[in-house]
Amino acid sequence: MTRRSRAREVALQILYQEDLNPGGDTALIESFVEGRIQSTEVREFAKSLINGVRRRNLAELDSQLEDIADNWSLLRMAVIDRNVLRLATYEIIFSSTPGRVVINEAIELAKRYGSTQSSRFVNDIFDWVLALYPRE
Repeated sequence: MTRRSRAREVALQILYQEDLNPGGDTALIESFVEGRIQSTEVREFAKSLINGVRRRNLAELDSQLEDIADNWSLLRMAVIDRNVLRLATYEIIFSSTPGRVVINEAIELAKRYGSTQSSRFVNDIFDWVLALYPRE
């Protein structure tokens, strides 16, 4: 697992926790991230993903995903799938990471943490995301 993959994995764990228990303690989040990632650079990347999704852009990301995911409200999605989609959509819209890299990482997270259909569901949604936000 690459260092950035590890950062995405830890970010997903935090996003999942906060989705189920909103308003988590910032100090606990910091402690969780620091306990799982040794590198300062990778730790900062994970925190930027968490803050970018939950603190700054959640409403915009959810609106985009609601528009893209025909016949699927975010509340109907599995919690892992919803947060994998949020995380990867954030990275596609707000970072310079190539879209295919982001999608591959999202699919791997969905395979690891989601149901047997999660990776296919995530991949199908991201075909639409990349159509809206084309990247190399």
